[in-house]
Amino acid sequence: MAGRGKLIAVIGDEDTCTGFLLGGIGELNKNRKPNFLVVEKETSIAEIEETFKSFLSRSDIGIILINQFIAEMIRHAIDQHMESIPAVLEIPSKEHPYDASKDSILRRAKGMFSAEDFR
Repeated sequence: MAGRGKLIAVIGDEDTCTGFLLGGIGELNKNRKPNFLVVEKETSIAEIEETFKSFLSRSDIGIILINQFIAEMIRHAIDQHMESIPAVLEIPSKEHPYDASKDSILRRAKGMFSAEDFR
């Protein structure tokens, strides 16, 4: 990865992954592992969590985008991630709007600042 930027990984529904893949984020690492997971009805929570943890351990990934409704399925794993890189960003999907109250990363960031910091 010397001289190259880090990748964006996506864990999302078919529409989300398709959109990002059409935008050019799709890559395979040296072990032929993709930087995305399309979550379908048959996709197990264990598979989602395993993929999330594998993205966390990859040195070539700098950001993990995950549909918020999928993040809810593996909230415990997301809450355990305390590093700033890769950054984990919860995003809406076509059928599930974003709810800031469910975003644990946003809640953690807000907790780092007091109201006085914004005056």
